[in-house]
Amino acid sequence: MFTGIIEAVGDVVAFNLRHDVVQLGVRQDSMASRAVMGDSVAIDGVCLTVVRKESGAMFFDVSHQTLKDTTFGEFRPGMRVNMELAMRMDSRFGGHLVTGHVDGTGRIRSKEQRGGGHGGGGFDLSVEGSDSLLRYVIQKGSIAIDGISLTVAEVFGWGFTVVIIPHTSMVTTLQLKPPGQRVNLEVDMIGKYVERFVSNYIGAKSSATGIAPNASTENSNMLKKLKEEGFVL
Repeated sequence: MFTGIIEAVGDVVAFNLRHDVVQLGVRQDSMASRAVMGDSVAIDGVCLTVVRKESGAMFFDVSHQTLKDTTFGEFRPGMRVNMELAMRMDSRFGGHLVTGHVDGTGRIRSKEQRGGGHGGGGFDLSVEGSDSLLRYVIQKGSIAIDGISLTVAEVFGWGFTVVIIPHTSMVTTLQLKPPGQRVNLEVDMIGKYVERFVSNYIGAKSSATGIAPNASTENSNMLKKLKEEGFVL
């Protein structure tokens, strides 16, 4: 489990097929000195396991399923990636619950620069996403973009926008990514659980009563409330 608060930016040093899996190597001296074999590390929001360490670099095995579901297929040596070690239960929890299990990818639609702030300007980031992901995205809700915990500013039919403050711009890779580039997305798990529980509840009530869900006043009221609060569309 992770918080979405990026600890460091590392450099991809290897991305090679090795024993039927792709082995990813990332150099980040400070994090490599703290990590041990078997530790979980989020790389651009994807939870991976350290399988080898060498000269300030950590190496991870990447499955073909991960390559299909994330932006990892575009990785090349020299690219920069966001990194976070798995959270500790006794430390401050500053972001939101991020599992490192990416739900899919989106594409940067635009970046609108904003001036001011410590260290330079931030920007508004617009991201296009699929309907299967956007159903869980709500205004003022949480979302992880390339492992970064962010708050959704606005939601549209095509995607959503977030505000990147200058500090986040400076300490992550988002400042390096142009419009058109894909990013990893992990939606807030709470929305997925709510949807599953509601679906199971409605199905159970319908089976027990023999009444169609849309004919049940209780179920209709509950769905209406969830829609008002933005949990379901």
